[in-house]
Amino acid sequence: MPSERSPRHDLSAWAAAALVFGSSAAVLVVELVALRLLAPHYGLTLETNTLVIGLALTAIAAGTWAGGWTADRVAPRPLLGPLLGISGAAVALTPTVVRGAAASGDAGLLLLAATLSILVPGILLSAVSPVVIKLRLTNLAETGTVVGHLSGLGTVGAIVGTVVTGFVLVSRVPVSGILVGLGIVLLATSVVVQVAGRRGRSDAVLGVVVALAGVGAAAAPSGCDVETTYHCLAVSADPGRPDGRVLVLDGLRHSYVDLADPTHLDFAYVRAMASLVDAAFPPDEPLAAYHLGAGGLTLPRWLEATRPGTTSRVSEIDAGVVEADLELLGGELPAGVEVAVEDGRLAIDDLEPASLDLVVGDAFGGVSVPWHLATRETLEGLEAGLGEGGVYVANVIDHGPLDFARAYVRTSSEVFDEIALLAAPDVLAGEDGGNLVLVASREPVDLDAVAAGFEERDLAWGSLAGADLAAWADGAPLLTDDFAPVDQLLTPYGPAR
Repeated sequence: MPSERSPRHDLSAWAAAALVFGSSAAVLVVELVALRLLAPHYGLTLETNTLVIGLALTAIAAGTWAGGWTADRVAPRPLLGPLLGISGAAVALTPTVVRGAAASGDAGLLLLAATLSILVPGILLSAVSPVVIKLRLTNLAETGTVVGHLSGLGTVGAIVGTVVTGFVLVSRVPVSGILVGLGIVLLATSVVVQVAGRRGRSDAVLGVVVALAGVGAAAAPSGCDVETTYHCLAVSADPGRPDGRVLVLDGLRHSYVDLADPTHLDFAYVRAMASLVDAAFPPDEPLAAYHLGAGGLTLPRWLEATRPGTTSRVSEIDAGVVEADLELLGGELPAGVEVAVEDGRLAIDDLEPASLDLVVGDAFGGVSVPWHLATRETLEGLEAGLGEGGVYVANVIDHGPLDFARAYVRTSSEVFDEIALLAAPDVLAGEDGGNLVLVASREPVDLDAVAAGFEERDLAWGSLAGADLAAWADGAPLLTDDFAPVDQLLTPYGPAR
């Protein structure tokens, strides 16, 4: 049977394997890092993950098709250098372009920048594999072997890119460093494979682009003092209070800490929680408390200062937040405070039954919520950990029609006998989004005493309970481990605080 032959292999087997493996790995690095880069602006939500994964798959499909189509119509070897070099420039420019678009305040421009930052390098890098396959094919008899071998290597490269990024790079290298570094690697690779007649001209220009991208990434405002495993974290000083510090996570003000005065409470929802604690427990009584989410350790510090002898166990999933807290507080935690870097849902299983007076939930963000902490099963675990007279108090952030808050109230009412909701009157009326504080217990809490605490703390908040609260949450879905559409219930009209 006659065969179709090219004069010779235009690429060695090892070079072909390395190019397919590396370009596939690079696509996944770009995809995962894009999630980190966009989280401060869109939240680490199901929608954000879906958007990024969808764009990455679109880029892979488009690049593979376009690369194969082009390789059949023009000489394939000269394509490799430009594909790698231009993709390297695009990757290196990504932090500057995305953060610059975010700084402009134009939501449409940010969405366009985010989309192009995934599509452009993804398409170019995905085109490498079919071009390499074209170069390695010499006859029809070996088509299956060549295509299968290189396709398999590409999949392995994608796996390695995913694992190395998720377990190594993100925890050790800033997002901008990963992207600019990858851009440099891609540009260097393009130099190696570029044909001699074009190498100097094209790669010199792209080298300048990558260098400028590195400068731009360093200069572009990221809003971060440090990129932790989960957040873009910054600590800012309060110009009106010398010892005041604000912990900012993904662009949202999450905690306020007065370094000199732990009894100073700045955020409204924290003052509401303090008023609830004062109403629910006798003055000065030490408590056994458990906290889901560390923030700036504002409430654990307040409890230790106002109720000496209180023990506070804290579960915080982000080690970077804990490190920031330790640095803020001079390297030592307050007396009686123990912080564990762990997922709170897993820690709930280890709670001693009926051992706690107070559980504080403060792990819900303004644009994203860990859905597995919002379900009936989680609340059942917390309820089991509370002793007689124990209280669960949670900061809930929602927007617009408050669909998530209503669902969380409804779900809590399936577990606890008594439920109350504290918030500003306009928030309770559904006129605006913001912070709400859920109160759940076996016995009713004295809401008149809570209101007196509001007045003492200059807090214009109100409360809903009983039939009024049941009507407020009527029709909301029950959140369970099997069904918790938290991301869909949240409507991100803007930051709550």
